[in-house]
Amino acid sequence: MSLKLAEPVLNADFYARPVVDVARGLIGCTLMHRGTGGVIVETEAYHQSESACHAFRGPTPRARTLFAAPGTAYVYFSYGVHSLLNAVAEPDGVGAAVLIRALVPTHGINEMLQRRGRDRHRDLCSGPGKLTQALAIGLDLNESVLTGGPLAIHEPAADAARYEIVSTPRIGISNAVDLPWRFYAEGVEHVSRAR
Repeated sequence: MSLKLAEPVLNADFYARPVVDVARGLIGCTLMHRGTGGVIVETEAYHQSESACHAFRGPTPRARTLFAAPGTAYVYFSYGVHSLLNAVAEPDGVGAAVLIRALVPTHGINEMLQRRGRDRHRDLCSGPGKLTQALAIGLDLNESVLTGGPLAIHEPAADAARYEIVSTPRIGISNAVDLPWRFYAEGVEHVSRAR
């Protein structure tokens, strides 16, 4: 599967909306980083009002990026193992972001296979840590802009598949587990699997 990247990059207005709307709206968009990327098929929303969000305790040194302008990348290190990519949402000063959980790889697949040390296309980006490793997204990209920086999220192609979007509780967390703020494209094998 390949896409032309004639589609425009999402602008700040796209992100300056309720975080749940942004999380749902990112499904089908294309995330790119220096020639590698894919179609977003799974996201999770996080908001300062709930205890699973890093912004719950306010703009701490770790979480201050969550309060930045909409369309800012929030990249953090999880459990000392993986960098995770989030798109800051809502108006400037509100702590909210969307975790990009999974992609269908479409660009630079051979490079991603090498980075991941895998030979299965399906497993390349089927989780938030996997996709950042495959796309070489690290902490140096924290606070970069998704509207024109080295990381960019493009609108879906006019001829792109239209996905049925499923909403479930978020996975891999222990707080606010009842909120149905995980969104994924139904029937797509590249989504992450709950443990």
